[in-house]
Amino acid sequence: FPFIFLISTQVFFNNLFNNNEMNIFKYSGLKNSKIFLIFFSLIFILNLLTELEFFKEIEVSSFYPLYLSLINTPMFVFEMFPFIFLISTQVFFNNLFNNNEMNILKYSGLKNSKIFSILSITTFLLGIFIIFIFYNFSSNLKYFYLGLKSSYTTDNQYLAVITKNGLWIKDTNDNKTLIINAAKVDKNELQSAFISEFNSNYEIIRNIKSKKIDITKKEWVIENAEIYVENNKIDEKKLYLKTNYDYEIIQNLFSNMSSLSVFELLEMRNNYKKLNYSLTEVDLQLIKLISYPIFFVLMVVFSGIIMMNTKSFKSKNLKITIGFFFSVIIYYINNFFYVLGNTEKISILTAIALPLLVFTLINLLLLKNINVK
Repeated sequence: FPFIFLISTQVFFNNLFNNNEMNIFKYSGLKNSKIFLIFFSLIFILNLLTELEFFKEIEVSSFYPLYLSLINTPMFVFEMFPFIFLISTQVFFNNLFNNNEMNILKYSGLKNSKIFSILSITTFLLGIFIIFIFYNFSSNLKYFYLGLKSSYTTDNQYLAVITKNGLWIKDTNDNKTLIINAAKVDKNELQSAFISEFNSNYEIIRNIKSKKIDITKKEWVIENAEIYVENNKIDEKKLYLKTNYDYEIIQNLFSNMSSLSVFELLEMRNNYKKLNYSLTEVDLQLIKLISYPIFFVLMVVFSGIIMMNTKSFKSKNLKITIGFFFSVIIYYINNFFYVLGNTEKISILTAIALPLLVFTLINLLLLKNINVK
């Protein structure tokens, strides 16, 4: 195998040099990096304006909004990657046409279909790198950003996490702190729950144990409560407890999946499963990430097809506008199906696969006779 890989690599690079294909890799990488920097700069400026607005009445260091904007920008850039690939492809083909390099590639025996296949492979590999390296890096920065920003919000005394030991909630109400642990969430109920109540000095007031707590409203109904005060046990058939949480709020606590890496999403999925918590959002995020390299490829191919069919147009801006217009429509149709999947109107697999399948069919139809363009 070492010799097989050695010889295969040599043949691969030899073909790249002989068929002028190395230039395609260089061009595509160069344009992607330039467009990436442009998007990064624009998003950074918009983030900075948002942070300045947030901190306008809060006394912080002058560089603090700048710092928060910088660590929050990569995740927004990740969301814009379909457009980065789109515009990079348009600029790439436009330069080929303007410099008459498309004819040079054709004379060297490189067909249009071959150019598209090289771009597709490059994009797919780059997409995998983006998901496993750039996304994980961005999600860690996003998590760090949310932690820093939360210290300046009014609700930072509330906290909820899901671990392998179930759902944990920290709540502050009427100068009392509640630490709540539940093994499962079933419909509007917490099951096998244990609540510790502390005063403002974090001295224990009482512990409450119950197999079922109704959390439909913010005033929880604890059934068959076992109350432990010091060494005494008191049984209550129904106990009412005021909190800042109800079932709907708890269901929406963990919707910011962008702050979790791929591996953290997998761990959270296992924890959700043990808790009997809805897996919809986690599964949707995971499948969305897995399908992103394919989506990037489809965007690149579609953008290339648009440029091939509009190469006779003299206006560069008109070409880019046409491709951008259609691709924005495709992007938002894709997001519309994500929403349908997230709200369980359709299955998650349908929400992800159907737009990609339709997009693939459209590209295949448009690729017909691409070599004669």
